[in-house]
Amino acid sequence: MSNDFVFDDDDFAKEGGAGSGSREFDEFDCPGCNANNPVDEKFTDGDEVRCNYCGCEFKALVNQEGKLRFREL
Repeated sequence: MSNDFVFDDDDFAKEGGAGSGSREFDEFDCPGCNANNPVDEKFTDGDEVRCNYCGCEFKALVNQEGKLRFREL
């Protein structure tokens, strides 16, 4: 019996938007003070965000797996 189907993980990654930089977020946890910050406008890779509690500013970075990271400005 032979396998007539092809399974490709990349198909699921493309459907989920992973790696395309199109993932948008509507909240984040501040890396400085751990406060949860909901935002009015969604943000994505390369956008700048500010913590509403401690005032620190960060640049949002989204990796190929869609994980959100921050770099302090």
